[in-house]
Amino acid sequence: MADLSRLDLLRTMGQGHLLDHAETLTGSRKDRFLAELAALDLEELGTLVDRYVRSYTPEMPPGSLSPAPVIGLEDPSREPARHTGEALIRAGKVACFTVAGGQGSRLGYDGPKGCFPTGCVTGKSLFQIFAEGILGAQRRHEVVIPWYIMTSPLNHEATVAFFAANEHFGLDPTAVRFFPQGVMPSFDRQTGRILLAGPGELATNPDGHGGAFKALRVSGALEDMKQRGVEHLSYFQVDNPHAKPVDAVFLGLHASSPESSGEFSSKMVPKTSWDEKVGVFCQADGRTRVIEYSDLPEELAKQTDEHGRLRFIAGSIAIHAIGVSFIGKVTGDAAFALPFHRAIKKVPFFDPDSGRLVDPQEPNGVKLEKFIFDCIPMAEKSIVVEADRVEEFAPVKNATGNDSIESSKRLQTERAARWLEKAGASVPRRADGTVDATIEISPLTAQNAEQLAEADHPASISPGAEVVI
Repeated sequence: MADLSRLDLLRTMGQGHLLDHAETLTGSRKDRFLAELAALDLEELGTLVDRYVRSYTPEMPPGSLSPAPVIGLEDPSREPARHTGEALIRAGKVACFTVAGGQGSRLGYDGPKGCFPTGCVTGKSLFQIFAEGILGAQRRHEVVIPWYIMTSPLNHEATVAFFAANEHFGLDPTAVRFFPQGVMPSFDRQTGRILLAGPGELATNPDGHGGAFKALRVSGALEDMKQRGVEHLSYFQVDNPHAKPVDAVFLGLHASSPESSGEFSSKMVPKTSWDEKVGVFCQADGRTRVIEYSDLPEELAKQTDEHGRLRFIAGSIAIHAIGVSFIGKVTGDAAFALPFHRAIKKVPFFDPDSGRLVDPQEPNGVKLEKFIFDCIPMAEKSIVVEADRVEEFAPVKNATGNDSIESSKRLQTERAARWLEKAGASVPRRADGTVDATIEISPLTAQNAEQLAEADHPASISPGAEVVI
């Protein structure tokens, strides 16, 4: 039974409208709503509203920022690291971890983003693309690679059902584990009052990928990893079909580089412009960290080196390698807490006075999220590893324009064409260099150019063709 005795605190912190609304409810709906209110961290709630809504002041980045060191594409340590990473994978010490709490609403898709059809010819879902990548790695290394998928309360059941309907895409169901992340109340931008999603229902939003560590522990996934002998997680977000689920080079560098403590490592790609909307890897006080693009002062973002290249160029693509023991260490500390980040959004809400749902035309709400990259400074030593943008970053975030399904499909074809050309095949290109065809390579066939060279592939592609390899 929920402890309801503390709910009077809501009135003292300006949230009395929730108690007034509760009095309009009856029966089980009222009981559920009161239990939902009692589950709120009321002591923290008032502080959050004051800090992030009513009197918000943006946090300033550290005063002495410098670019983070990067292990480049041609670094000689990469090849020895490949062998280290492959040994870790074969020994069953690596698992995959995908953050998949988002919906496909920005893509015009009604369902979990991971279910969105993304393959440039076949229309395979993002989940299927990743599943085939994991299955291909399992076959090459003759090992079971567990896959942990963090959903949200909004899409958890639909995600689990999607995998079941597709027979887990050939993966062992016992090695695929789903768990939902936590949620935060959504607040009215002007008053700081918690919004309602409907009668007897709080408006909430997922607490961000920064809630992943806590969710791993609370769900039992962390303990499951330990029982399986997993030591390192390959972390990637669900919206990037070019993310390598299991990258031996990256995992080897993470686990064995002298500059790494094996706790938290990251990938980067060079920014295309000073104002590209990606976080930037920096150093401050001897620690690597990510500074959000909106928080990096413009004068720093525009700085160039003696060659005219952007100085703060290391853009984050949300791909990490994380030590399981590191997650256990930081979440085992009672003082562990990541900062919240504030986002102003349009939040549909229920107006209890009129009894109607309101779909706002302008941003009206404040959502609070935590970001996983805020864990990076907690690592003893953290490395940043360069990735090729075409090879590893083709995000599907928008319906059109940059980082859209159209741009992702073009990048999928470009990567496939590069692999074919390296394997000696002829690929038609237009005068501007773009590929005059649509080409999709299954991760079960190959996950890099070297693997494709060893697989069956066409010697040439016809102009305008749609090809699946």
